[in-house]
Amino acid sequence: MPATEKRTVSLPVQQSQYIDKLVDSGAYASVSEVVRAGLRALEERDTIVEHWLRNDVLQSYKELQADPSRAIPAEKVFAGIRDQLAQRRKKIA
Repeated sequence: MPATEKRTVSLPVQQSQYIDKLVDSGAYASVSEVVRAGLRALEERDTIVEHWLRNDVLQSYKELQADPSRAIPAEKVFAGIRDQLAQRRKKIA
């Protein structure tokens, strides 16, 4: 096992209880395992977001810079979102 470093953290009661529940269920052997799994998931998410920003978003930005006519005005985007929300609300009602 690689070198470890002891840390002390403070958690809200709800998160602490959740960790205890995971350990008590046998899903994890210790609180440390739960925290390590959470940090691995956070690292994975950050890696995915970083990749998305550097590739997809940057590419879209470059394409927009090359051809500004592709832009959609914010008002139009928000109007579309409001329309979709109104349609969903109608389905629920």
